[in-house]
Amino acid sequence: MLKFLLYPFSFLYGIVVYFRNRSYDLNLIKSKEFDVPVISIGNITVGGTGKTPHVEYLVELLKDKFEVATLSRGYKRKTKGFKQVDVNSEVSEVGDEPLQIKKKFPEITVSVCESRVEGAEKLLAAPENKSPDVILLDDAFQHRRITAGINILLIDYNRPIKEDKLLPAGRLRESVSQMKRANIIIFTKCPPAEVTPIMRRILQKEVKLKPYQELFFTSFEYGKIKPVFSGSELKSDFYKKQTHAILIVTGIAFPKLIPEYLKQFASETDFIQFPDHHYYSAGDIQLIMSKFEKIVSNQKIIVTTEKDAIRFNEVSDLNEQFKTALYYLPVKVKFLDEEGKMFNKKILNYVGENKSNRELHQKQNRSYA
Repeated sequence: MLKFLLYPFSFLYGIVVYFRNRSYDLNLIKSKEFDVPVISIGNITVGGTGKTPHVEYLVELLKDKFEVATLSRGYKRKTKGFKQVDVNSEVSEVGDEPLQIKKKFPEITVSVCESRVEGAEKLLAAPENKSPDVILLDDAFQHRRITAGINILLIDYNRPIKEDKLLPAGRLRESVSQMKRANIIIFTKCPPAEVTPIMRRILQKEVKLKPYQELFFTSFEYGKIKPVFSGSELKSDFYKKQTHAILIVTGIAFPKLIPEYLKQFASETDFIQFPDHHYYSAGDIQLIMSKFEKIVSNQKIIVTTEKDAIRFNEVSDLNEQFKTALYYLPVKVKFLDEEGKMFNKKILNYVGENKSNRELHQKQNRSYA
């Protein structure tokens, strides 16, 4: 019933989004182009498509050959304006996802700014040895103020969009027709066994793939569980004997894949779900510990996500029992059926060619000066 009441608001929202996009299409609102390769990674739904692991995949691919910078708004941070992220930054200053990326790749430039144009200008104003060869725009499919050379659109395989509705009645940020702006569409979190040739053709029709677009499929690959705080690694037999009870704690959008994955290693599991980007309070810790203490097993741990681990690290006055019990589950992206080679080649060629053009342009400008 509530959903039906929200339809008029979705209609009004849709009108606003439509005219905004048309204004960009007709060049009534200008997009800014930069003379540096720009790759945008985003979605048309609200959260939970795996943007951060895909950004990290691109960083891993590019960082040894190019000077890489990431730029996001720093969702839920409590500061304003442009800010470069440091490994010692706090979540409240820069947001959890940028801090996670910086801690994982301290050698690259990670930055946040509400205005993507201002952020890109500040990045490019850096000294020449730190000026980026490529800018990765995180969660920027709707941020059309910058013209990206490659637009990557992520769709969660487990949450079909063809029958979804616009906000607030559904999860769509804009009409599915806007998928036409993407150069690359990736179905994420795919169960590899389900993505058969027939399913690929069905999904290709579902997104109405254009001749200029490429379609890829990725899954999540989980690593070995690691302690959040300095503590003992889990023994290798953890993954074989199902001796541990696991309390799973998440503050991310649509975390259902994590309990499904972890239950194969556990004698029993329990699950506490908080909202996405949740700041953990003393009351939350008390709730978690209360549930943890009720587990009767002698061997028990708490497992959270990489993003939550960043936030737990900043909670003050955590007791030692909680810190000793807390682990996180690393995750990375894996392309299905060797498609990663084709994707990697497309990205590397785009960045390499446009970096060379930029350097030639700069050289010519210097010679005329």
